[in-house]
Amino acid sequence: MMKINSNMSFSIVIINYNYDIYLKQAIESALNQSYGRCEVIVVDDKSTDASRKIMKSYGERIQAVYRETNGGMSAAANSGFNRTSGDVVLFLDADDYLYPNAAETMLEAWSEGTAQIQARLHLVNAKGEIEDIFPPRELNLDEGSVASTLGSRGRYSTTVTSGLAFSRAALDAVMPIPEVAFNRSADGYLAAVVPFYGTVTAINVPLGAYRRHDSNHSGFQANIAKRARWRIDHDEHRYAAMRRHAANVGASIAASPGMQDGTHLEQRLASLLFDPEHHPYPADDRLTLAFAGARAALSAPMSPKRRGIYSAMFVVAGVFPLFISRRALAWKLERSSRPAIIDRAAGLLRRISG
Repeated sequence: MMKINSNMSFSIVIINYNYDIYLKQAIESALNQSYGRCEVIVVDDKSTDASRKIMKSYGERIQAVYRETNGGMSAAANSGFNRTSGDVVLFLDADDYLYPNAAETMLEAWSEGTAQIQARLHLVNAKGEIEDIFPPRELNLDEGSVASTLGSRGRYSTTVTSGLAFSRAALDAVMPIPEVAFNRSADGYLAAVVPFYGTVTAINVPLGAYRRHDSNHSGFQANIAKRARWRIDHDEHRYAAMRRHAANVGASIAASPGMQDGTHLEQRLASLLFDPEHHPYPADDRLTLAFAGARAALSAPMSPKRRGIYSAMFVVAGVFPLFISRRALAWKLERSSRPAIIDRAAGLLRRISG
């Protein structure tokens, strides 16, 4: 760890589409950073609400980018990055916000060779009330060199867009984000390829707030199978991007990294159990996926007790009667599907299992 280099500059790129009710809080949080050398770029992706009026009210305090077409999250991120000059860049979703010490704390943790900083966030509701921490404390954020983990199982323990900051050198190597493949998930691309260009540092105190509400992508109410297939497709795009960048640095990616990844295997099981007719992997069967998931769970970045519980979920999904398997998997994947008593029990179990 090093003391802040006063020559380092920090760019915050706010990505907005129809979030006028939250946008002002996001902008204010970026402008009110305790670290002085911060620039704030706000990209509006052709909103139809009052977002642009809010942006114009800030005048020259922000760099405003008004896109002429709605291109999606990654297109907006690319537009914003093109305006940045900072040594470190953070992409902030317009419905989230940062705490005043976010940039300063990240730069204090920065060291030579760092490509990515990842920090926990408070999970807040639509009103801004704190409900939890994301990722939960019992899940360990990976740090150091994670390229080998990416290569073997296609994923490591990370966070969402607003908790990630990247070195300009790494971003210069991976930008622009492919706008079609990653239309709704810029962070899915960046977190998958940036670690091939340096190390990852984790900060375990919340540096901002990640808002969970019905309007954001993470909470959309599509059926479980459709959502699972979107995530499976997203993973395949991530694997393809990882292979391209791994080749640039002489690294390698396993032939089927998803078969070592519990998160990916959850989605494959969901697709197979809830809509087998449209499942994208014809050779899949419940037992094979469940066994692979149970094995992957035992090496997940969490406490031993949590690993055991996670592994047991896969066993239930693989061998129990279909109606039980579907219910158990739905409760795991979609919090809103759980009865209140089950949700409370799950929270208690999390705390007990550490």
